[in-house]
Amino acid sequence: MRCQFVVRENGPERLVCEAEVLFGEECGPLAGMKLIGFSIWRSPEGENYITFPSRAFGSGSERRFFDFLRSSEGNAADGKRVKQWILAEFVASRETDLGGAPGSEEREAATARL
Repeated sequence: MRCQFVVRENGPERLVCEAEVLFGEECGPLAGMKLIGFSIWRSPEGENYITFPSRAFGSGSERRFFDFLRSSEGNAADGKRVKQWILAEFVASRETDLGGAPGSEEREAATARL
């Protein structure tokens, strides 16, 4: 399983990129498939955070979101683990694109923000 990052030229102001999770041969029936809809955003303070694919619902002025990727056990820590993994993969891909060796300090700082 791996992440692929797609930069949108005319995306919203704080959208850093979109992320796709690609399933490899070791993933059984999911092999060759991808899960799309993850986004990496930059906060006004300059920190990156991940959003899951979701659907908005509600009535009147109340709006809530239903995440499509959820823990089978209902544990919020599972979702955080996935977000940390995607963010770490993004940091590693940026380091590779810049020609530098992956730095554990930047990766740890990026995952600690979640």
